Amino acid sequence: MKLVSWNVNGIRACVKNGFLDFFARENADIFCIQETKVQEEQIPFKLDGYYQYWNFAQKKGYSGTAIFSKIKPVNIFY
Repeated sequence: MKLVSWNVNGIRACVKNGFLDFFARENADIFCIQETKVQEEQIPFKLDGYYQYWNFAQKKGYSGTAIFSKIKPVNIFY
């Protein structure tokens, strides 16, 4: 099983700089990102083959996390 964790410091900027290519190349079973700095209406993409779980920050432009998993979790807690 391969797990990747990355502090992206803003997912939208990260996507513009090759995040999706890196994501595909790594082919991780579970991929976690921190500091997404995005709100629900700003999610820039969907990833086929992965369950997505986002935890958005209360204040716009701050923190936030996301987990992408090929394996469906038994339970999720926010």
